Amino acid sequence: MTADQTADDDLPALPDASSRTDGVVHAVRGAVVDVAFTGTDLPPVNAALVVDWDRPTDLVLEVHSHLDQQTVRAVAFQSTAGLARGVLVHARGAPVTVPVGAAVLGRLLDVVGNLQDDGPALPDDTPRRSIHALPPLLKSQTSATDVFETGIKVIDLLTPMAQGGKAAMFGGAGVGKTVLVMELIRAMVEKYEGISVFAGVGERSREGHELLTEMQDSGVLARTVLVYGQMNEPPGARWRAPLTALTVSEYFRDQKHKNVLLLMDNVFRFVQAGAEVSSLLGRLPSRVGYQPTLATEVAGLQERIASVSGSAVTAIQAVYVPADDFTDPAVTTISGHMDCVIMLSRAQASEGFYPAIDPLGSSSMLLDPLVVGDDHYHTAEAVRQTLARFRALSDIISLLGVEELGTADRLIVKRARRLQRFLTQPFMVTEAFTGTPGASVPLAETLVGCRAILDGEADEWSESSLYMVGTLEDARAKEAKATATDAEAAA
Repeated sequence: MTADQTADDDLPALPDASSRTDGVVHAVRGAVVDVAFTGTDLPPVNAALVVDWDRPTDLVLEVHSHLDQQTVRAVAFQSTAGLARGVLVHARGAPVTVPVGAAVLGRLLDVVGNLQDDGPALPDDTPRRSIHALPPLLKSQTSATDVFETGIKVIDLLTPMAQGGKAAMFGGAGVGKTVLVMELIRAMVEKYEGISVFAGVGERSREGHELLTEMQDSGVLARTVLVYGQMNEPPGARWRAPLTALTVSEYFRDQKHKNVLLLMDNVFRFVQAGAEVSSLLGRLPSRVGYQPTLATEVAGLQERIASVSGSAVTAIQAVYVPADDFTDPAVTTISGHMDCVIMLSRAQASEGFYPAIDPLGSSSMLLDPLVVGDDHYHTAEAVRQTLARFRALSDIISLLGVEELGTADRLIVKRARRLQRFLTQPFMVTEAFTGTPGASVPLAETLVGCRAILDGEADEWSESSLYMVGTLEDARAKEAKATATDAEAAA
């Protein structure tokens, strides 16, 4: 008798054939659990299994594959610590379902729809939906051409977002992705009348608590659903948390015909969780150690974010860039699905330019004269050209100094430096840390300010007068105050 046969003989007897929905735990490998069933009717792939163990909370598994005629391999959504072989497992025969609808507004859910905010239980008649769904048919989807104004100057000017589109912010550690997402939430409170759904994928507990407190203080929690798969949870929870948030969004879009703002932080953690699950399942890794199904998993998530006639889902996603490598397979795969790509630059952050958005590396499909108009398009292109020329001259300036440049290039450098500072902006969510009141700037004011700087109106101003202000009028007042102070000091 082999060792494998001896191990199998130690298992308790399987339930009889009359109870084909029950099985027993056959093997546990971290977040991956093998379950043995009797008969030939195995639970289908993506079906939910519930472990009948002695813990206060349910352990939910999701079938991933059929190993043979009696065994399935499943991924756990909660910790499997203490799970023993032979424990009874019930098959629901259907995928994981989560609560949706008005009852979940203002609530915090986990990946399987359990409440995590210590609030009252949901009503018994709360509808539930499967976390697995197909994207809308292509013929029923609508294109996104309406600009989604955010009040953040550099985004509205150079990378306009689409109402019903997908935008992603790519950046390494510590360059301000989460702060930017929180500012976008805050900035859209007054302008946005739809439903907001926030998916915290691999979030730290501190970040989740800060966001919950921020939403309570700003009064938007009543129109928001929070879904969390936290960093300390198993990879299965982080892998499926975005699907739970999508399911809630799709219900409001399809059944209630409401516009939905879907915010995800951080989509890279979704990819990372998929890589962990893939490794536990025994698959051979692909490029840079990622799962071989990377493109399929990302497409399965992103293609469900779609708008249909009468209701739009606008997605804003933060994406961590490992080691600041923008050629990373996960980054390039995610960016291919986006209408608007916002690159956060460590060089910008190191110089104190916040939001640290790279104006030359970022792009938007909506920056087209047919969509935003000739005035906006030409202003944005002039700003890009000025900043690009300044970047091209930066090596010469660092070696020889500005004085060695020609007259035209010196003028470009002067205006580019002022544009860089004008495109910075104080945020409302950082007001408590910086002491500077936050500013939300209408697009029209942003265009007026950029055109004035390009035309030379601010050539004689101090650069600091344009740093961390809202509109050009705020900068003019700051310059006048600085001039008056200097005059008093001279006197």
